[in-house]
Amino acid sequence: MNEVREAKLVDTGAGLAPEGDGWFVLNTKDAVWDASEDFGRFTRWEGEGDAKFKEYGINISSLRPGQKMCMYHGEDAQEDFLVLAGEGVLIVEGEERPLRAWDFVHCPAWTRHVLVAAGDGPFVVLAAGARNGRKGLIYPRDEAALKHGAGAEADTSEGREAYAGYDMGGPARYVEGDLP
Repeated sequence: MNEVREAKLVDTGAGLAPEGDGWFVLNTKDAVWDASEDFGRFTRWEGEGDAKFKEYGINISSLRPGQKMCMYHGEDAQEDFLVLAGEGVLIVEGEERPLRAWDFVHCPAWTRHVLVAAGDGPFVVLAAGARNGRKGLIYPRDEAALKHGAGAEADTSEGREAYAGYDMGGPARYVEGDLP
């Protein structure tokens, strides 16, 4: 059996990220975060190239009221969400469901969904999803999603169309108060 090496953590200027494949321990507040006016703040803990997680994606999002995690979509892989703090709205298959701390949301493949922050903020969510080569992703038009500013104007399978006109943000350091 081969020994797995420890990945080196490097400062990217926006926080620490692993360099190369290997095990590591990284405090969430020290990791690279992404910040967007439309999609809030989130971290994935992974690095680039060999340091990207191969089997599943995992992240924590911290959203202010009205911010969404992404655009309403369905994909060919399972996604799951655990609300850690705050209040939000799940739009799933065209229906709205309120969310609060410790609610768990399971979305099998092709479940159309999006989470949007509500309440006084922050809305903090742990998300995990399979990475199976992404053979399919859809952004269907949905009135409930559009009402929350989280839906595509027309059905599309193109992310650039669904996200057109939104601030995609960029790397940033952790901001105190994003996590409970």
